[in-house]
Amino acid sequence: MLEKLYQLFLQCNGVTTDSRNCPKDSMFIALKGETFNGNAFASKALEAGCKYVVIDDAQYLIENDPHYVLVDDGLQTLQRLANYHRRQLGSPIPCQAGGKGIPVIGITGTNGKTTTKELTAAVLSKKYNVLYTQDNLNNSIGVPLTVLRLKPEHDIAIIEMGASHPGDIQELVNVCEPNIGLITNVGRAHLQGFGSFEGVKRTKGELYDFLKKNNGEVIINADSEDLIGMAQERGLEHLIFYGEHSLVARVVGQVSDHSAFLHFQWMDVNSHFSMVNRQWLTINSHLIGDYNLPNMLAAITIGLKFGVDEQSICEALEAYEPHNNRSQLTKTPHNTLIVDAYNANPTSMQAALNNFHRLEADNKMLILGEMRELGQESTREHQKMVNLIQDYGFRDVILVGEEFIKTGTDYPCYADVNALGEVLQANPPQGKTILIKGSNGTKLFTLPELL
Repeated sequence: MLEKLYQLFLQCNGVTTDSRNCPKDSMFIALKGETFNGNAFASKALEAGCKYVVIDDAQYLIENDPHYVLVDDGLQTLQRLANYHRRQLGSPIPCQAGGKGIPVIGITGTNGKTTTKELTAAVLSKKYNVLYTQDNLNNSIGVPLTVLRLKPEHDIAIIEMGASHPGDIQELVNVCEPNIGLITNVGRAHLQGFGSFEGVKRTKGELYDFLKKNNGEVIINADSEDLIGMAQERGLEHLIFYGEHSLVARVVGQVSDHSAFLHFQWMDVNSHFSMVNRQWLTINSHLIGDYNLPNMLAAITIGLKFGVDEQSICEALEAYEPHNNRSQLTKTPHNTLIVDAYNANPTSMQAALNNFHRLEADNKMLILGEMRELGQESTREHQKMVNLIQDYGFRDVILVGEEFIKTGTDYPCYADVNALGEVLQANPPQGKTILIKGSNGTKLFTLPELL
């Protein structure tokens, strides 16, 4: 059945799971959820231009119509089809661009995985035709859809993988079968789904488990005790290190100053044979925050592994500009805004506050939204953030969300962004440097137009 379906896929112009987006001659795979049933839109997908529709509910089947394919489970079929396609274009080994098969780089982590994916794609695109995850399509649907976009003319694929429950990464690596893997970091996020920080480490570590089993390579931050411990527990052998302080790293880097944008120096240790002759390369990036240095070093390390020259790496990273409310600097007629409102968890919130504390700027102001999906740890983690704000001596602070209200802080708290918006419209701040950070659900990304 899978081989037959794959032959139909090869006749199509890609795969879609959205009946509102049906490119001509594409294949529509119907998915079901708690509030929707894609099977009900199969006929509409055909009318919109799809060549075939794959359904898992027989009541929507049109008998004797060759454009319909009935399967047991739409999501599993999507994932199995993607894995089959990935194997047609290369097995998990080898992992050199230009060799037999297309190497796949798998990236996950608590924070920074999307930014690292984007930076890595920018670097590798200097030399190769790169397929990489668009936006944050990093889940059980997005990963197989990305893999199915892979074509023989691609040289390398970069697949971002997200997780919020145990087993999520295992599910995704079994679809994309990476040759090389990177866990950016592990932190206290999605605790409601993982149960504990150890649950986070076990789930992210499923990438390491796959690479260990399949003799793959790991790009690893040598400064992270958690990641080093996870690698040692699994007996990983093929490791390439980067970091700020490590003596074993291939790539080392250090922040040049504490201005708004990340300015740093880096070096390929392998290309220099003595401390005296080492030559630092400088990058003045468009990213906000020292916490993005490891993301930059990871992209550099992967670039060097695949033979991208140092000058091209620097050009790619200096040209990259963030989007989607990730570490963006915005200047309005009234204030300077640091907008990092796409996501937030205790690890990323602490990193943002640390960086903002070190930032050389006058009239600092904080607008922080609550951190979601922390389960029983939520009130405690929000109290830790309030305590950190106090320790750093921030005075001009506004907090948004019920979880911050529960802490009983003396800082102004608003139930939601709408309530805060009314206050800002009546009394807009002037001449401030404002950090805006919170989980995407708090919708703090709507505030810049008021500031």
